[in-house]
Amino acid sequence: MEATQKKSALSVNMTEGSLWKNMLLFSLPLMLTQVLEVLFNLSDVAIAGKFADYRALGAVGSTTLLVSLFTGLLIGMGSGVNVAVARGLGMGDRQRVEKTVHTSFVLCAAIGVVLCLICVLLARPMLALLHTKDELMDGAVLYLKIYALSMPAMAVYNCGNGIMSAVGDTRPLLYLSVAGVLNVVLNLFFVIRCHMAAEGVAIASVIAQCLSALLIVLHLLRRKDACRLELRRLRVHPQEARRVLAIGIPTGLQNAIFAVANLFVQVGLNSFDAVTVSGSSAAANADTLLFNMMAAFYTGCASFVSRNWGAGKTERIVKSYLVSMCYAAGVGAVCGLLLLFFGRSFLGLFANETAVIDAGMQRLRIMSFSYVVSPLMDASIAASRGIGKSVGPTVIVILGSCVFRVIWVYTVFAWLGTITSLYLLYIFSWAITGAAEIVYFRRSYKKVILSAQSW
Repeated sequence: MEATQKKSALSVNMTEGSLWKNMLLFSLPLMLTQVLEVLFNLSDVAIAGKFADYRALGAVGSTTLLVSLFTGLLIGMGSGVNVAVARGLGMGDRQRVEKTVHTSFVLCAAIGVVLCLICVLLARPMLALLHTKDELMDGAVLYLKIYALSMPAMAVYNCGNGIMSAVGDTRPLLYLSVAGVLNVVLNLFFVIRCHMAAEGVAIASVIAQCLSALLIVLHLLRRKDACRLELRRLRVHPQEARRVLAIGIPTGLQNAIFAVANLFVQVGLNSFDAVTVSGSSAAANADTLLFNMMAAFYTGCASFVSRNWGAGKTERIVKSYLVSMCYAAGVGAVCGLLLLFFGRSFLGLFANETAVIDAGMQRLRIMSFSYVVSPLMDASIAASRGIGKSVGPTVIVILGSCVFRVIWVYTVFAWLGTITSLYLLYIFSWAITGAAEIVYFRRSYKKVILSAQSW
């Protein structure tokens, strides 16, 4: 099937050629796509902070972990779709790919609707559990309820993006570019012209997310290959559903568990004043931006590993893993240094008050040296998923990173009580979990790919 597919300038060959070159060609457009997707939330925070006040900034920022919790589940499902489709393409099994595509859309859309309802109905209780400041509560509740309306569209977009990434098609960048520009324009219109605050930026995000989902669906409806979407064929095929869920559910739960662990971090953060919370919210946008940039290489890793596994080219599996890790670490190192030197300018995009910027710099000074460590964990997880192993990496993350963070909050942070001691938990948790994930991938690779041969 692969040989008969129409190759375009927007596609990348995963099973032949230089891995350094092809991984970069695949990941750079995807990185821009990830950045644009992050800009949905960043423009919300920036415009709320610059054109409303610090309370609007804090209200939007107070929802970040809950948004990450639920969108993490949707992104996880997209990862499951990506690996399942890539494996089928590598095997040349057209029927399997077609069934996976249509099953995935049904599953992802259904999950998106369920998560939307949860957020709308339980927004205030969930924010109360985070000890959200009273002065920020009403704005945060309103923002979360409105933003939740975008989750079905977000689910559909991530499903379509997973399918197209498996093919090596970078068109989602074009679609998200259009939606991203619309999001910024609508943010400015609702906040400046209509004098709205958190609710205005939430409405803008919903409209933009719906547009990105519509564009990617329209493209899939027009495709001529096995990834073509036909509405009359939408149904759940049990075997394909199990394949998608076997990767998607553990991946989504892992993302959710990270968010849950970070909820405890947020509780610790909320023990400080509203200015510190707002400064941390502004600085946390750097985390979101960098992690999504590096995530492009993790998606590339899972896609390349799964595609080559399906094609029987096992010699390219470990190389794909190492190349993706090197690229992601490079992004973390370079961007970390840039934030160290130009952090105040970056924070100035989201806040006007000097005190808020000073509070944000406390976080950036520590995190700028931490980003380079995270690929040890994330690239290893992506490689394991690429060879069909998802439960093991999730368990390791729960024990080595999430549980560790909770313990840190209630021991080290509780003892020292400083904001620095709270931020330091990230680099330690990434290093511990990364070491364990590397060992797990090595053992899984030997067992699944090489059997009795040594790595």
